[in-house]
Amino acid sequence: MLVSLLKRCGIKLSLNDPRWGNKPDGDHKAQEGRRPGEGPPDLDQLWRDFNARLNRLFGSRGNGNNGGGDGGTPYRGGGGAGITAGVVAVIVGLIWLASGAFIVQEGQAGVVTTFGKLSHTAGPGFNWRWPYPIQAHETVNVSQIRTAEIGYRANVRNKQPQESLMLTDDENIIDIQFAVQYTLKDPVQWLFNNRENDETVRQVAETAIREVVGKSKMDFVLYEGREKVAVDVHQMMQQIVDRYALGALVTNVTMQAVQPPEQVQEAFDDAVKAGQDRARARNEGEAYANQVIPQARGQAFRLQQDAEAYRSMVVENATGNASRFDQVVAAYARAPAVTRDRMYIDTMQQIFSSTSKVMVDSRAGNPMIYLPLDKLIQQAAGGEGVGSKSGPQQIQGPQSAPSADVMQAMDSVRQRDSRSRDSSRDRESR
Repeated sequence: MLVSLLKRCGIKLSLNDPRWGNKPDGDHKAQEGRRPGEGPPDLDQLWRDFNARLNRLFGSRGNGNNGGGDGGTPYRGGGGAGITAGVVAVIVGLIWLASGAFIVQEGQAGVVTTFGKLSHTAGPGFNWRWPYPIQAHETVNVSQIRTAEIGYRANVRNKQPQESLMLTDDENIIDIQFAVQYTLKDPVQWLFNNRENDETVRQVAETAIREVVGKSKMDFVLYEGREKVAVDVHQMMQQIVDRYALGALVTNVTMQAVQPPEQVQEAFDDAVKAGQDRARARNEGEAYANQVIPQARGQAFRLQQDAEAYRSMVVENATGNASRFDQVVAAYARAPAVTRDRMYIDTMQQIFSSTSKVMVDSRAGNPMIYLPLDKLIQQAAGGEGVGSKSGPQQIQGPQSAPSADVMQAMDSVRQRDSRSRDSSRDRESR
C-alpha cells in the first residue's frame, strides 16, 4: 500500500533505478552509456546524496562539497524530497496514533493515565488513548479469584512456621494454616493506593488471625470454634482492607489445618484421649444415674402409697370395729341376755369352724366307744372331714373302752364349755 502511494506521487524507491541518488543534470552523461542492470550502484554516491537531501530538508543549501556531482551546481530536485519527507511524517504519525488503540477483555478493566496521573477507566471492548508518552494504560483482571496462603505455600506440607505458629488466650501455641480468597472491586484503588498489594493482603490475613486466636482458648480453636474463627477473620480482614483502601473484596476464608505443634503432638493426643475417656466415664455414670434414680424414686413412691393404703386400712378397720363395738354396747344395754347368748354363739361358731368336731351320744347305752379320731383329724386336715361334708355325725361304735386320746379331747371340750359358761356368768353378774 505504501509503495503504490509513493508511485502515484511519482517517487521511485527501487534500488534498480539508475537515477536513484543521482542528480538529473550533472551525472546524466555518466549514466547515458550504462545500461540498466549493468552493475551495482555506487554506495558512496548514494550516501552523499542522502546527506544532501537531509541538509536541504532542514533548510541548508547544498554546494559542491556537500551536494556531490558537478562542482557546485545547485540541486533542483528539492520538491520531490519535501513530498517524500511529508509522506513519511504522515505515515509515522498514523502509526503513532494507531499505537494508542488497545482491547480490554471481558472481566477486565483498563486504567488510563495521562503523564502518570489517572485519567479514566475503560470498559471491556475496543478502546483508544493518546499514544506514548502522553498516555498509558494498564489492564486489571477484576473477575479473577485471587488466593493468599498463610502458614503454607502451594501445599499444606510446605509449612511456614513463622506464619502458622500462634499464641492462644490460655498461653498455648497452635499451628494454623488457612487460605483467603478475594477479588478486586475497585481497580483504581488496587493500582494507586498501595504497593505490593498481594503481600499486603497476606499480612492483613495474618494480623486478623493472630488477633482472633489470641482472644480464644486452644480447645475452642481446635474443635467447636473453627467455623467461628473463620467468620471472625473474614469480617476483620474486610474491615482492614476497606480502611487501607486496597480495592479488594474478601470472599472466603478456608481453614486448611488446625493442630498443635509437631513437637507436642503425641502428648496432646494422649491428653485428648484422656479427656475422651473422662467424658465417656462421665456419660456412663450419668446414664447409670438416670436409670437408678427413677427406679429408686418409683420404689419410694410405691412404698409410700402402700404405707398410705395400710394406714387407711388400719384406720378404717379401727373405726369400723369401734362403731361395731358401740352398736354392740347399745344392743347389750337394751337386751343383755339375748346379746350374751348371741355373743356366745358367735364365739363358738368361730372356734368350731376352725377345728374338727366329734359328737358322741352318751345316752344311747355304754359311752365307752372306740373312735378313729386320728383318721378323722387327718381327713379334716385334708378337707374331707365329716363335719365339712354333712355336719356333725352321731357315731355309735362297739362297746369298748375309749382310748386315752379320746378321753383327753373330751376333757378339753368340757373345760372350754365350762370356761365359756363362767365367763358368761361373770358378764351377766357385772
